[in-house]
Amino acid sequence: MSPHPLADPVLDGPRAAAHRGVHDGITAPHRSTGSPPFSDGGSDVLWAADPACAIDLDIAPRNRRRLPAPGGVQVATENEGGGSEPSPQAQAQAQAQAQAHRAGCYELRPRPAPAAAPTTAPPSTLLNGTAMHTTWTTRPETSGTPGTTETSEDIAAVRAINLAAFPTAYEADLVDALRADPDAWIDGLSLVSQAPDGTLAGYALLTRCHIDDRPALALAPCAVVPAYQRQGAGTAAIRAALDAARAQGESLVVVLGHADYYPRFGFVPASRFGIRAPFDAPDEALMALTLDASRPVPGGVIRYAAAFGV
Repeated sequence: MSPHPLADPVLDGPRAAAHRGVHDGITAPHRSTGSPPFSDGGSDVLWAADPACAIDLDIAPRNRRRLPAPGGVQVATENEGGGSEPSPQAQAQAQAQAQAHRAGCYELRPRPAPAAAPTTAPPSTLLNGTAMHTTWTTRPETSGTPGTTETSEDIAAVRAINLAAFPTAYEADLVDALRADPDAWIDGLSLVSQAPDGTLAGYALLTRCHIDDRPALALAPCAVVPAYQRQGAGTAAIRAALDAARAQGESLVVVLGHADYYPRFGFVPASRFGIRAPFDAPDEALMALTLDASRPVPGGVIRYAAAFGV
């Protein structure tokens, strides 16, 4: 049986290694994604093709901790659809991706399917007529401590974090204004995190917004003291905020931010759900994350809290 077209790039690594004469320490066994018979901690790289089509992604948290060697990674490549129409298939795909991200994966930028990919795939694998591939990978655990809920003793530190992270006081003032707005502020969704040395260094805030008239959450601002950037403080705060929102029964979060950063948490372009900003925004920068795949995702225009001034 010929290999799946997505298997070829996986095998190209060992072939390239052989070409460079460093293949002696590399093997590339081909196994089932659902029950890989690999020893614990025995794999430097695990690559899965279309896992959402074959397995329940809830097993991913167990396997991602059990299978990779220290510092190893897992990668998954999934078919998805192009186009901006919020079709049911596109929503289902985005929800499957969010499930993988909750298992600890983040998304690399989508890219067109390679020429070798089949063009006669069933309709369920072709959304809006365009075959695409998205790649996910697990990120090694970051340093720092898990995020925690803001306390009254943290308010001054939160303002200091935002003042240090941004060139003006806009974000720090925005947090204060949101905190004073009972229609926007939700207890338990203002999260701080520590740097490895115990210093409060990261911050993430979720406040009430609406998609037309349906409730959602806006993620903003997110901030890290410059001296502690790239040490896991921002990631810890955001993950804690999303977990807290999920625990409170929230189902949708929107964010306007860097397209290379937020997909690691499960965010995808909001246009996939028919969600739009009330101002001009690049499609790749306006993103959404579904927290509960069993609930429908509303489409429409985002209505932010008054403090945002939009």
